Amino acid sequence: MVGIKDIAKAAGVSISTVSNVLNGKKNVGEETRNRILKLCQELEYYPNAAGRGLKRGNSNIILFNFSDFDRSFYLRIINGISDYVNQTDFDLLICTIKSCEKFMRNNMTGGCITLDIGMENEMLHRTARENYPIVVLDRVIENPYIKCIVVNNYESMRELVQGIVDRGYRRFGFIGGPEKTDDNKERYQAFLDVLNENHIPFNSKNYFSGDYREKSGFTAAKIFMLGGELPEVLVCANDNMAIGAIKALSENGIRVPEDIAVTGFDNSDLAEAMGLTTVDIPNYERGYLAAQYLIENIMGKRNVELFRISARVHWRNTVLGKSK
Repeated sequence: MVGIKDIAKAAGVSISTVSNVLNGKKNVGEETRNRILKLCQELEYYPNAAGRGLKRGNSNIILFNFSDFDRSFYLRIINGISDYVNQTDFDLLICTIKSCEKFMRNNMTGGCITLDIGMENEMLHRTARENYPIVVLDRVIENPYIKCIVVNNYESMRELVQGIVDRGYRRFGFIGGPEKTDDNKERYQAFLDVLNENHIPFNSKNYFSGDYREKSGFTAAKIFMLGGELPEVLVCANDNMAIGAIKALSENGIRVPEDIAVTGFDNSDLAEAMGLTTVDIPNYERGYLAAQYLIENIMGKRNVELFRISARVHWRNTVLGKSK
């Protein structure tokens, strides 16, 4: 592997001269500068951006932190972030919570986008500062250096549940995500509000708290079946849990939507393939906007106003029209 010493030797200059050129300093003559840059290209030497950041005390790398690799919509967000970053002079580093905090320093990365329910608010408040802005995608935090981009979960879920009511359904079950998350709180509150406005009772025994993974939806559906009487419709706080529930129901000969309707939230690729009624979150655009706002804040264009993203319902095969 070619290193800075090899470039210096080939150019006939000192290592410090090569370092000055790579760091954009003006104390090297034009002819020498061009010779060094040409050698870097010919020998395919790409200096470590993080290492340069450590020496200068800043970085042109942005960090994206997320919970895990289980939920497919992360890929759409990453694509959006990457497409914007590729138009700039910044690079992108992706990690999960176990390794994230050590990179959240402005000599390692210039700022962070986070979508991680395990990232505590206190840690975000402690880390965010003028020279280290943060963009948060899963909650609202009041901080002068944190930009929040959130989905309008409440209105989207209201539209979904009211549409289900209008189609004639009256006995509901709900599979929620982690109860401490803002997403789940908003989706469940919208669900309850619509039922209350339509004078439809909801028994708490028909609520199951999952973790947004497919397995928890599968388990929830199995528990519902043990009760002996299934609801008419199972509203799930995300697609993964809805897909898990459908698999469990299918294994037990229960048809969707003939025997029970099921809905999700996210509009993942698999949801579309399975014909799942769901809420379509524009995740590519969410990632693109997050990268744009973060880099603008890093460059000094301060914008920390809350941004709410609209989402729309996709009605598909897992919900039927019924007579009231």
